[in-house]
Amino acid sequence: MTTLLALDTATEACSVALLHDGRVLSHYEVIPRLHAQRLLPMIQTLLAEAGIGLAALDAIAFGRGPGAFTGVRIAVGVVQGLAFALERPVLPVSNLAALAQRAWRERGARQVATAIDARMDEVYWGCYRLEAEEMRLAGEEAVLPPERAHLPADATGDWFGAGTGWGTFGERLPSTVAGRDGTLLPHAEDLLSLARHAWTRGEALPAEEAQPVYLRDSVATPKKAP
Repeated sequence: MTTLLALDTATEACSVALLHDGRVLSHYEVIPRLHAQRLLPMIQTLLAEAGIGLAALDAIAFGRGPGAFTGVRIAVGVVQGLAFALERPVLPVSNLAALAQRAWRERGARQVATAIDARMDEVYWGCYRLEAEEMRLAGEEAVLPPERAHLPADATGDWFGAGTGWGTFGERLPSTVAGRDGTLLPHAEDLLSLARHAWTRGEALPAEEAQPVYLRDSVATPKKAP
């Protein structure tokens, strides 16, 4: 059976998740500015709970952004180090997609407008729809002022707002959402769920292709989620 490790440090939350023998284990902590100190010990604890070593991993998934620059770099650095040492592939996953996946897992939302506070009076924005238990991007991910955020042109039915952008800029984001949670952060457990779909589709990449996606570097041409 496939064994996958997922980790995320792109926001205030630091989390890891492991799929082994069909079972999922995860650790999640909201620890701003402590990710670098806690991430490797969390990974070691999770592997110990499962009774396996790093060599048992088939691939490593990670939150590739968007999110805090330093946080995203921490995840990429750790993943590249592990993947190169183990000669294993990587699975980059959008943090906005992981956030949408969490909104479905915890709140049952099937259409999610994600917004992460990007500072500088902007949000990281992406809209997702559930397809076969996987949140899929509808449109593009972007970083923009809250007033420029909008639902897809073909949006119908109820949409749920998820992420810290809704907590900070809720009154300036689309008012047509049916509900919102401005405290929700990405969780490695949901990142792992998305990585499992990507793994099944054969989308794993070589370690050197574990790269961050900041969005702010490419405002004119926002990158589409994988």
